[in-house]
Amino acid sequence: MKLPHLFAVLTVALLPLVAQATDDATNTASTAASSSTADRINVLPHGFPLKTVPFNDAQGNSHDLSQYKGKVVIVNMWATWCPPCVRELPALDRLSQKLADDNVVLVPISIDQTEQQQVRSFLNEQGMQNFNSFYDPHMQLSEIFPLDTIPATFILSPEGTLVAFVRSFVDWDDPKVEQKIRKLIAHHPKSVNSAVGAAK
Repeated sequence: MKLPHLFAVLTVALLPLVAQATDDATNTASTAASSSTADRINVLPHGFPLKTVPFNDAQGNSHDLSQYKGKVVIVNMWATWCPPCVRELPALDRLSQKLADDNVVLVPISIDQTEQQQVRSFLNEQGMQNFNSFYDPHMQLSEIFPLDTIPATFILSPEGTLVAFVRSFVDWDDPKVEQKIRKLIAHHPKSVNSAVGAAK
């Protein structure tokens, strides 16, 4: 068989395979594009009340989630030894700043059992000098939140009830995630008696 004719035969034979591979690649890309970590956020059918459990700020002062009643609260449980936690913190911080005027407050809580100054130093090394966190080194919050898997984020209504949660990494910069959080906010309008707390 002449060489040019052989190339022609091979080209015709391989065309269906190339087309199939292209279709598969397109379908894979389409699936990836349509998937979103927003799908990991579980919205509960109704709010679940939570008992009062304390945690501390950097100065050792005691706080609890009841001080945020009137606000939609995003509680993020994290640790320096958890790469997905550290990866999502900057985006979570950016989202909370976007939503600051929409009755939302971010309450990040480290469960590191090291000295708080070490956690602060770690955040500074990550370029997050302005990121403030609370602390729960003895994991007292495990009384109300399952903390066997982190990162874990729990969303509370202005009444202080648990209305959504996710026990996984979330891309908080994803517009679909923001849209889902805004939808939650719309279901829980501002309270005239909202109390704002700030992490130190």
